[in-house]
Amino acid sequence: MKAFIYQGPGKMAVEERPVPQIKAPTDAVVRMIKTTICGTDLHILKGDVPTCTPGRILGHEGVGIIEKTGAGVITFQPGDHALISCISACGRCEFCRRGMYSHCTTGGWILGNEIDGTQAEYVRIPHADTSLYRVPSGIDTEALVMLSDILPTGFECGVLNGKVAPGSTVAIIGAGPIGLAALLTAQFYSPAHIIMVDPDTNRLDVAKRFGATETVSAAGDKAAEAVLKLTGGKGVDTAIEAVGIPASFITCEDIVAPGGTIANVGVHGAKVDLHLERLWSQNITITTRLVDTVTTPMLLKTVEARKIDPKRLITHHFKLGQILDAYETFGHAARTQALKVIIEA
Repeated sequence: MKAFIYQGPGKMAVEERPVPQIKAPTDAVVRMIKTTICGTDLHILKGDVPTCTPGRILGHEGVGIIEKTGAGVITFQPGDHALISCISACGRCEFCRRGMYSHCTTGGWILGNEIDGTQAEYVRIPHADTSLYRVPSGIDTEALVMLSDILPTGFECGVLNGKVAPGSTVAIIGAGPIGLAALLTAQFYSPAHIIMVDPDTNRLDVAKRFGATETVSAAGDKAAEAVLKLTGGKGVDTAIEAVGIPASFITCEDIVAPGGTIANVGVHGAKVDLHLERLWSQNITITTRLVDTVTTPMLLKTVEARKIDPKRLITHHFKLGQILDAYETFGHAARTQALKVIIEA
């Protein structure tokens, strides 16, 4: 089968690999229909994720058809269409019982990281009964791909951790796909203001169409000054970091109001300064999280009811054989105006 291979920092290739086989009774092998590229995949290619070693098939999102199942799988049968969660969960360990599927002792974020992932023609899914979701009839498969990771990540790590509430003021630093996913789902809670911050004016135009009440085209100190001006010097109740670089986190520190919350979503590959010399007395909360996908069933229902349309995040389409072009497009989003790309297997 064709597969996209991480060969080390800055190195990638499309190779022929054997079709994966069942290794445990709880496994399923899925024939991929559609997958996508995540910002985390770009972090892997930069060498920011040491758990992902050269030779790995990347990808942790997608929709496919069950090809075969292990003897212990009871929820799915060959031929079923399934949504693949970016998080594999046994449902039984201490962390799963606490709803922290991302820290499952035999799962978590392993797809396209510690085991081969979805950017291939086939993928092996551990703990299939609790790591796959049956595809409801009538839902566009491309919209479903956005439910593998990006939508629950923006919602859980940004909106829920950030305690977005009716009438509150929210700033989202980074109008990329994750920031836009947080923007879409923040509107479940009717905040009074959602300020999107990004130096890319094209992405800010998209954010306005998606529901941002104000936008700031700046970064660093200038971004913080603009947000403070918009809030009358008070700052924001929720600052969502959706980039994963030190400067964007510091912007959140600069704009969070007393009693507010900084919700980190971005994947950080370098240390960040925490300015406790001015934040120690401000009653703020700082949250971190790897998505647990506990909200995926709820988000599936909102998509099925057409309360939210994640397909709006998709800008480009490629075949699996064009995946190197897809990475080039996605990795240079400022030039290509890419948000999410769909790759058809």
